[in-house]
Amino acid sequence: MLLPLIMKRFYSTLITCICITVIQAQQVHVSSGKVIRHANFPSQFVPPRNVDVWLPDNYDATKSYAVLYMHDGQMLFDATTTWNKQEWQVDEHMGKLLQSGEIRDCIVVGIWNVPHLRHSEYFPAKAVPYIEKTLIDSLKKVEWESALPTSDAYLSFIVRELKPFIDNNYATKTDKANTFIGGSSMGGLISLYAICEYPAVFGGAICMSTHWQGSLKVLDDNISTGMLKYYRKHLPNPATHKIYFDYGSETLDKAYKPFQLIMNKAMNKRGYTFEHWMTREVPGADHSELAWSARLEIPLVFLLAE
Repeated sequence: MLLPLIMKRFYSTLITCICITVIQAQQVHVSSGKVIRHANFPSQFVPPRNVDVWLPDNYDATKSYAVLYMHDGQMLFDATTTWNKQEWQVDEHMGKLLQSGEIRDCIVVGIWNVPHLRHSEYFPAKAVPYIEKTLIDSLKKVEWESALPTSDAYLSFIVRELKPFIDNNYATKTDKANTFIGGSSMGGLISLYAICEYPAVFGGAICMSTHWQGSLKVLDDNISTGMLKYYRKHLPNPATHKIYFDYGSETLDKAYKPFQLIMNKAMNKRGYTFEHWMTREVPGADHSELAWSARLEIPLVFLLAE
């Protein structure tokens, strides 16, 4: 009898904490719609982090909305608070596309990263067996705080805790055909990993400037080769899933093309056609929020078109 009582109190406290953090949330400056911040969202899988939920103008709780989950949530909406004073301008792009009728009704869930855990949470954990042990040992020391990557726990947080909360508290369509995930750089890696690991949950992924190297400190093509081996074996059904890739030609992006071409061959072999898959090269584009914002409407329309 004691355990059920403890669990009941735990979940009661959890719900109370979430409600309090919403009430105390700071204002997020947006040009379209509004953002509700769930500060320090608790989890049994990963450390707490902020979660921002963008709702379009005229959000109607009697309707049902698709959901786009996005990583690096602190960089999406409000440049006044970002480290580099750049943002994706998600609210501007979503508002424009919704007003023009180019995409279906949709809300956006921005999941903040925990900076010192970002590389660990975004690196595909099940790719580790495909990578040489010496390289994994190096990555442990300089990227993953002396442990293996925690991306499986991060995805468990999204799928088992965050998504049920969003579906219970917002007017959402819960099926995979209306559930999407996206990010850039390491966020591109984890988005592709998410749709490979949870094809019954996510129907589409946006992978912009995917950081195929997997690290900024350990540079070895064998890391990329190992990750690509995993991805080739686990791509979801091309008839029921959509995947978007792109890459620029400047700064970090200039190293991505050879690996993206390998991924393109894997997509072809798996049976993906242009109806469900897009890869774009963007000459002159660098590795920045400004660059991703400049082309964000392309993957949004690709995934969310009616």
